[in-house]
Amino acid sequence: MYELMVKDTFAAAHNLRDYKGKCERVHGHNYTVMAYFETAVLGKNGLSVDFTILKKYLRKITDTLDHRNLNSDIAFFEKNNTSTENIAAYIYHELKKKVKNAAVKKVAVFESENSMAAYYE
Repeated sequence: MYELMVKDTFAAAHNLRDYKGKCERVHGHNYTVMAYFETAVLGKNGLSVDFTILKKYLRKITDTLDHRNLNSDIAFFEKNNTSTENIAAYIYHELKKKVKNAAVKKVAVFESENSMAAYYE
């Protein structure tokens, strides 16, 4: 079995609902996303999936989040809180819809260099 990882970043504003503290106010993060994939098959050239393809899929998703107010600009977050946990789950499920040549294993989202949440099934 092989595990692959691609990384991307985006900047977005949000505020946490049902939360008491400074994060209930609108603020922003420079998020880092690490998406992990799994595959057991290698092609004749010794590659499983071209990193360029995986990066392209991740970039399409992060582009929709970049420089947005997640609470009001992304339909998923109108009903789901904009926690880092939910952002990771959102990206995970969006990747699963797009990537067909490898299994999405996990998505980790860093809201800072010291704070991260990951989602996997």
